[in-house]
Amino acid sequence: MAFDRLFNLGFDLATTISILALVSIGLAITFGMRGIINLAHGEFIMLGAFTTLSGVRNGLNIWIAMLAAAVAVGVFGIIVERLLIRWLYARLADTMLATWGLSLIMVQVIENLYGSVTEGIAVPVGNFNVGSYSMSTYNVVLMGAAAVCVLVTYAVMHHTRYGLHARASVQSHTMAESLGVNTSRVNMWTFGFGATLAGAAGALLAPLVGVIPTMGQTFVARSFMTVIVGGPAFVAGPVSASGLLGFIENLSTNWFTPVIGQAMLLIAAIVILRFMPQGLTGRRSLR
Repeated sequence: MAFDRLFNLGFDLATTISILALVSIGLAITFGMRGIINLAHGEFIMLGAFTTLSGVRNGLNIWIAMLAAAVAVGVFGIIVERLLIRWLYARLADTMLATWGLSLIMVQVIENLYGSVTEGIAVPVGNFNVGSYSMSTYNVVLMGAAAVCVLVTYAVMHHTRYGLHARASVQSHTMAESLGVNTSRVNMWTFGFGATLAGAAGALLAPLVGVIPTMGQTFVARSFMTVIVGGPAFVAGPVSASGLLGFIENLSTNWFTPVIGQAMLLIAAIVILRFMPQGLTGRRSLR
């Protein structure tokens, strides 16, 4: 195989893995740490994309608009946690119903504000050539941003006081409270942090995908699949699952079609969970 062809395949693979990591790392925080099945996660991604779109339309530099979008969605997540989610911890079915309703409301509100079809955002950087292939420089930015999001998440959860309290609350909620940890505040910041990461994912994907009110539906299933296959480790899990599932999807897409690629992604997830029901970072089971 020629070098340029091989480089192009590797570049596509790295892009696919980066996208999976971006859209799943925020969900890994809220679902993996607090057990919240946030069916509005895709709409949080969508909100990040539309906030970026609004910023660009109002004259903001696209990079500043992306940063503002991540912060805005994080603030929105904190508001949602205080008004809705905080009353639903340990109530799985109620949480699913509430966040599903929230997703419908968000889609309808955005559709009323922007319409069902919107003008996209131009890719902010150009292309580069390797042999006979032309590749987007923005995809390199996307890869770097995915790595930064993962590293920041790891640093926050393992090297800050908040991260210590968050991990303690997951391991023993009652014990953490008895030691003086304000678990209600920790829950609020955890949900807000997950929402911030979802908003950042939407902002970064806005130049690459169609920014429409229903775009969240494209990512929510893949996000949950990646998080569940990854297992209980909220950083190593989605990263390892993104690498494995991204490799399978990308390879199948290049050999066959994108439809076959997504089908193989689902089949791979089913097979992995059959033999490793706790995911890649859990214990293996052959039963």
